[in-house]
Amino acid sequence: MIKNIIYICRQLFQQMHPSITIFIICIYFSLLFLIAYITSRKATNATFFLGNRKSPWFLVAFGMIGASLSGVTFISVPGDIGKDSFSYFQVVLGYLLGYMVIAYFLLPLYYRLKLTSIYTYLEQRFGIVTYKTGASIFLISRMIGASFRVLLSANVLQYTLFNSLNIPYWLTVILIILFIFAFTINGGIKTVVWTDTIQTTFMLASLIICIVVIAGKLNFNFSEAFHAVNNSKLSKIFFMDDWKGKKFFLKQFLSGIFITITMTGLDQDMMQKNLSCKNIKDAKKNMFWFSITLVPVNLIFLVLGAMLYIFVAKTGMILPAHSDDLFPMIAMSSVMPSFFSIIFLIGLISSTYSSADSALTALTTSFTLDILNIKDRGEKIIARTRKIVHIIIAVSFVLLILFFKALNNQSVISNVLTAAGFTYGPLLGIYAFGLFTNYKLKDQHTPIVAVIAPVICFFLNKYSCILFNGYQFCYEILIINGLLTFIGLWTIREK
Repeated sequence: MIKNIIYICRQLFQQMHPSITIFIICIYFSLLFLIAYITSRKATNATFFLGNRKSPWFLVAFGMIGASLSGVTFISVPGDIGKDSFSYFQVVLGYLLGYMVIAYFLLPLYYRLKLTSIYTYLEQRFGIVTYKTGASIFLISRMIGASFRVLLSANVLQYTLFNSLNIPYWLTVILIILFIFAFTINGGIKTVVWTDTIQTTFMLASLIICIVVIAGKLNFNFSEAFHAVNNSKLSKIFFMDDWKGKKFFLKQFLSGIFITITMTGLDQDMMQKNLSCKNIKDAKKNMFWFSITLVPVNLIFLVLGAMLYIFVAKTGMILPAHSDDLFPMIAMSSVMPSFFSIIFLIGLISSTYSSADSALTALTTSFTLDILNIKDRGEKIIARTRKIVHIIIAVSFVLLILFFKALNNQSVISNVLTAAGFTYGPLLGIYAFGLFTNYKLKDQHTPIVAVIAPVICFFLNKYSCILFNGYQFCYEILIINGLLTFIGLWTIREK
């Protein structure tokens, strides 16, 4: 009996009809919806926003691994080592110090003030206009960033699966967002904490299986695979020779610190999970173990990238024009086992959904509480309003993704995504000014500073080689952005 089942499964995988892939993906989503149903029973607004502050810290820590990564990481990090080697790991090392700053500096502040939205601090410190400015920066940045992450995954899913089923691209995007909307509408952050745990598990399992399968196709055992990656010129981590270049160690390490502080510590999406822990002690433990675990996970992604390039070199395959296409190309190639494509798709879907579901929840939370400012209304009014906001943001995701897809210009998309990263600089400057000075602000002038600083940084970045004798900005433009914002706020300070 067991042999017959194994034989049937083997035959199905060898034929690999798209309907089989759809069936397996449906099983995956059924598991997520079951978890969503269990976690959203008797849900209240407190459940949606902060999970009633009862989230187990170890689940939050594990789920945040998937949330901090995305389909972009799953595809782009392995592909990018073709030109950047392992230099990204210099940024990852900076992450460690940044997470410690969050754990021992920002989290205690948020817990002491008993915040639901972290931008409420800005209202207490400076005033309503600065508060709305900070929340708006987050909303714009996260909407654009999350849309691009889903866009990349939607492109791969369309190419690898839905084209064969004659499903149009616009319907693919709607289905992706619809699933995210459906299992977060009621349970919110409580559901996200539990579903992210499952999705992170599937993503990491897919990552490991992919490396093992590729090593097997190369006839490598563990020791041989290690030496092949270690001896590859792509495995170089530290770049100390050219301080003007983008890969210089100090630039990337410092950038990693400030990227973490800004895009995690000052980001409602990432902090909302931390604030759902029972107390500050649990939140610190969550942040510590999450940061420790994230380092080897990122290293494994880089190892996967090296294995992909070694595989291409050994098999004589032609590298794709865009590095983002490398992993999907190999996953769907005829030289790989037929089940490999399903492993790849499950990993891609898991990494995409684990970041997109928390983004949708955080955007709903911030817009409801910060922009509409209805936190003092009744339970029913808040519940009805946040559900309407949830619908509006989900529809906005669909429209933004389709808009960026219609541009069909990689350079335009890259520039827009880079510009989205610039918007976090003003948040860094505003919070630094609030935490390290005792001054008030001419509150109504804060938006002007928050616009001018990124604009200056955009031109500095664009013309850096001309202005600074060949110097190239990389991620450290975020630090410059925050510094310019701080200086701008200094000019509008009040005692």
